[in-house]
Amino acid sequence: MTPGAVAADPAPARPRRRRRKTPRRIAARALLYTLVIVLAAIFVAPLLWGFFGSLREVHEGVTGPVIPHPAHWDNYRFAWSTLFPFSHYLWNTVVLTFLATVPAVITSALAGYAFARIRARGRNTFFLFVLGTTFIPFAIIFIPFFWVAVHLGMYSTRWPWLIWGVSGSAFLIFLFRQFYAGFPTELDDAAAIDGCGHLRTFLHIYLPNSAAPLAVGLILLGTGWWGEYIWASLLLPDRLAPLGVKVATGYNDPGQQIPLVPATLAGALMFTLPAVLVFFLLQKKVTRGIVTTGLKG
Repeated sequence: MTPGAVAADPAPARPRRRRRKTPRRIAARALLYTLVIVLAAIFVAPLLWGFFGSLREVHEGVTGPVIPHPAHWDNYRFAWSTLFPFSHYLWNTVVLTFLATVPAVITSALAGYAFARIRARGRNTFFLFVLGTTFIPFAIIFIPFFWVAVHLGMYSTRWPWLIWGVSGSAFLIFLFRQFYAGFPTELDDAAAIDGCGHLRTFLHIYLPNSAAPLAVGLILLGTGWWGEYIWASLLLPDRLAPLGVKVATGYNDPGQQIPLVPATLAGALMFTLPAVLVFFLLQKKVTRGIVTTGLKG
C-alpha cells in the first residue's frame, strides 16, 4: 500500500462514550417515563371504557362492572345492520373525506411551493394574508357560507366539500412552504437547465420528495373531515349524510324509544376504527413531517 493510499484512508471513528447512570439521570428518566405512561393512560382510558361498554347487554346502560360478563358481541352486528344501513353512510363518509382532503393537500402543496420557490413582488405580504385567514372565527364564516351555498344551488349536494378541497388549507400551505424552503437551490437550477418549468419541477422533484408533509396533511385534514358533524348535518340530506351524523344521533329502540347505549358505543367505535388504523399506518411519516418542517425558511 502506497503512502498516498494510507493518507487517503479515513480516520477511524472514535468510540462513543456512554453517559454514566447517575441517580439524578435515573430519577429524571423514571419521571419522564411515568409522565408518558400517565398521559397514555388518560388518552386510552375513554377508548377502553367505550369498548367494554359496547359489550354490555343492548338494553343496559353504562352501570355495572367495568368488564361485562358475558360479553355481547352481537351489539356490533346490531349496530352494523339493524336500524340503518351502516355501510351506506360509511361510504358517504369516505367520499366526503376524499373530496375535502385530497384536493386540499395537493393545492396546498402547490401553493407552498409557489411561496417558497417562486420570487414575485408581494409574495411575503400575500403569504401573511393567507396565514391571517386561520385567525377568522368559525362563527363569522358560518352564516355567509351557508347563504352562498343555498343561493348557488349547492344545498343538499357534495359540491361544498369539493370547493373546500380545491381551496386548500392555510395551515398546510405554511407547512409545505417551510418544508420546500429547505430544499437546495441547485435542484431548481438543474431543472431549469433541463428545460423544466415550475409545474414540471414541482411534479418531478418536489412532490416525490414530500412524503412526510403529505402524510401530515392527509392525517390532519382527513381525521377532521372524517368526524365532521356541523356542516354535514346542515347542508346534506339523509341519503348523503356521513356516518358521524347518524351515529351521533344514537341508536334508539324503535318500540320503546329508549337509547341503546351499548349499540351506540359499538357504532362509534366502528366509525372511529378506520381513522385510527390510517394514523398508525402513517405515524412514522407524520412524526418525520412534523420534525422536518418549520426548521428553515
